[in-house]
Amino acid sequence: MSPDPSPSETPRRVAVVGGGVAGLTAARDLHLAGHEVHVLEAGPRLGGKIQTGPFADVDLDLGPDAVLARLPWGIDLMRELGLEDQLEPQPPGSAFIWSRGALHRIPEGNVLGVPTDLEALAASGVVSPEAVERAALDLEMPADAPEGDESVGSLIRRRLGDEILERLVDPLLGGINAGDSDRLSLAVGAPQIAGVVHRHASLIEALRAQRAAAPTPDPSAPPAPVFYTLRHGLGQLVEALGAALEDADVRTSSPVASIERAGDAWVVTTEGADALEVDRVVVATPAFVTADLLRPTAPSTADQLAAIEYSSVALVALAFPDDAAGRPLDGTGYLVPRVEGLLLTAASWASSKWPHLSRPGRFIVRASAGRLGDERAMEMDDDALVAAILDDLRTTMDLAGEPSEVRVTRWPRAFPQYTPGHLERVDAIDATLAREAPGIALAGAAYRGVGIPACINSGHQAAAEVA
Repeated sequence: MSPDPSPSETPRRVAVVGGGVAGLTAARDLHLAGHEVHVLEAGPRLGGKIQTGPFADVDLDLGPDAVLARLPWGIDLMRELGLEDQLEPQPPGSAFIWSRGALHRIPEGNVLGVPTDLEALAASGVVSPEAVERAALDLEMPADAPEGDESVGSLIRRRLGDEILERLVDPLLGGINAGDSDRLSLAVGAPQIAGVVHRHASLIEALRAQRAAAPTPDPSAPPAPVFYTLRHGLGQLVEALGAALEDADVRTSSPVASIERAGDAWVVTTEGADALEVDRVVVATPAFVTADLLRPTAPSTADQLAAIEYSSVALVALAFPDDAAGRPLDGTGYLVPRVEGLLLTAASWASSKWPHLSRPGRFIVRASAGRLGDERAMEMDDDALVAAILDDLRTTMDLAGEPSEVRVTRWPRAFPQYTPGHLERVDAIDATLAREAPGIALAGAAYRGVGIPACINSGHQAAAEVA
């Protein structure tokens, strides 16, 4: 839930730089607490990577399309904003992986791609029989987990073998932040796994014990949804946050040029030369933008922020007539491992994944391309990108015919990368910033987790810090 928005005894003037969901959440918390809030967004619209647009007679998300249910901050905020009746749960449904020339269902009994049921793994066909035998060695190997953070890749390769990482774990975990599991912090990218690696010598046994200890669901009750969205797209969340700030100072197309100290206050100047003197600042921009803004007053903090890498993604939405599907769309979509060498990284069967997007006679695919170390999609023009994506869709799902509608959305430098030791580095950033620039707080995806709920929570935390 959001912090208690009771009026502050000492109202402050606060600038919030960045109008994505983290910045808007911070601004709402501060506004409800009685502070004078000024939101400065560089782009022409609010919402950051949350963007919904018309496509094939529906409102389609052109960025993230789901909110994870097990983290409370997203659903709680939607309910507080009066959107509860707009929530749409994702129905139960499995996903596939394109591997070794075919689509295979992701095996049951996995935790973030790590198999706990070796029989189900063998039956899935995702990996070779040799890979299943190699994974089984984990049950006999001695404990070898290091004390500190390590990469997901180093753990999985060591315990279960290369093929399990490359064809099962990396497509899931690496796909979440368009990254590379060999460079992904276990503590940030897979906290469920990081929390149990020291409990058993075997990783498989540790995860089996974790699953066994979980509360047993009521068999008579429907399964709890893992994801939710909003009936008319997640842009509804942005609209509701904007409406909650309608009597605050919210400016789009207002890029900030500088943030400078002025005694005990701060002066935030836009590129249009408008200057705001404020008591506190929340900076909710990508780490590389934040680094540039803070460099004159907080150079050490800026250096630490600039070291956070980002990857880029292109999303291609395509609508097809029903007879173009060469196979049943009997799931939510599929992932493509890096080792397959395709441009396509994932394809979501959006109109099967979300029934409210279904219409008679057509289906929608949201196809993604781009990840850390693979900039091919960003280097292509739209026509070349669509042609290459169509080739990969025809290869992987027997797609026939041409799309009736296409929309390309590009997200350059959109996904921060959490390399091993990331949380310790974020703690160091916070400590350095408090020393160099007291009164400034940071929010956004670059710090303590990707996804809408994590960004919302970072906004709550930044608002509490400056308030």
